[in-house]
Amino acid sequence: MIVTVHRGTHEIGGSCIEVQSDNTRLILDVGLPLVDANRDPFDSLKALRSTRDDLIADGTIRPVVGLFTADAPAPDAILLSHAHLDHVGLLHHTRPKIPIHATTGTSKMMLAGGIFASRPALDRSRHRPIKPGASFIVMLITITPFGGDHRTFGCLAFLLEAKGRTLLYSGDLRRHGRKPGMVRTLIEHVAPRNVDVLLMEGTHLGGEKEQGTTEFELEERVVELVKSAPGLVLAAFSPQDVDRLVTLYRAAQRSGRTFVADAYAAFILHLTASEANIPRPTRDKGIRVFFNTGFRKKNIERLNQLFESDRIDLDEILASPGRHLMAFRPSMTALDFGGQLPLQVRVLYGYWAGYLKNPDWIELQRQVTDVGGDFIPAHASGHIYTSDLRDLVAALNPKTVIPIHTFEPQAFGGFFPAVQLLSDGQPFHITGL
Repeated sequence: MIVTVHRGTHEIGGSCIEVQSDNTRLILDVGLPLVDANRDPFDSLKALRSTRDDLIADGTIRPVVGLFTADAPAPDAILLSHAHLDHVGLLHHTRPKIPIHATTGTSKMMLAGGIFASRPALDRSRHRPIKPGASFIVMLITITPFGGDHRTFGCLAFLLEAKGRTLLYSGDLRRHGRKPGMVRTLIEHVAPRNVDVLLMEGTHLGGEKEQGTTEFELEERVVELVKSAPGLVLAAFSPQDVDRLVTLYRAAQRSGRTFVADAYAAFILHLTASEANIPRPTRDKGIRVFFNTGFRKKNIERLNQLFESDRIDLDEILASPGRHLMAFRPSMTALDFGGQLPLQVRVLYGYWAGYLKNPDWIELQRQVTDVGGDFIPAHASGHIYTSDLRDLVAALNPKTVIPIHTFEPQAFGGFFPAVQLLSDGQPFHITGL
């Protein structure tokens, strides 16, 4: 078995891995970068509008044999760990003959992203649905997916086996979300195997996140922030962060407020309610749906009909601002609030701190200050904290660890001796020795 990390050995995002055994070739994730060469946020919207040839020319698309161009045999399958752009953002540029194995949850998240965020949806003709715990075979390689506790729905880690060799790809995961049992299941099934290689995400290595806030701790903090707010509370977060949706909904319930979802968040709740213990976006569940102007322009008739009976208008929210916790995005200040936010508004910021460099967030903080409000970071990372990572690697007990999805791969060597540092595009032969 040979593993090649085409992108991700020394950066967070842009994940693309190839695993080969004899003539069988699999691709694990096909992502866009998260940051540029200066570690500033990568312009993913521009990249999504770019052509394949332009992305090849600027190096965004790496030269993976047969994956993007028809000048060589194509890989046998693509495996997707989850729906975030840094793992699927280049999927629509891959050759259409290659089947894509992913959960229905990942398919649903990509569907919602396609409707509301101009992101590529998953081609249904290529999709091969898979489930955690249900092994399947592609040519010579046996694949067992395991559920992963990350910020979006339908995440997976993958165990790959071929010719007596084993590789575990962690995908993106954490031990501090709302589904800690997923990691326990992973350890229970994989640790006895003593896998040859663990391809492990290390987002927080070398940073300040030795340990941080759990999603349950965040809920307690949000409850206090909502209860103490003098007026309307706006929550800025990714609608695809299903754990955060649940946190905000529970905080609203516990604070005696109505949770106001935008159409994007409401659609996510609608899609996932059938697969998980998640509330449907209905007023009898304490949820109302606001059709903000940016989404109304899309004129999605089916969604209008789906949420019409639970719809809420801005006048109703502003008539009793202290009774609502509302999903929000910076564009709504101009498009929905007439250029000025309500007095003493409280904005809860639920994204990576690095995005605060963006002009939209700088301007939003100024707008909040202008009305005597406050802008408060309220976030729990979607990635495993360093202390949890050490414990997880020790529990899995692999023979070799290959760091990925990290700026500091060398930091692995400080707590685990058998670390193999690779460069992008460098093949590593798994010998099992």
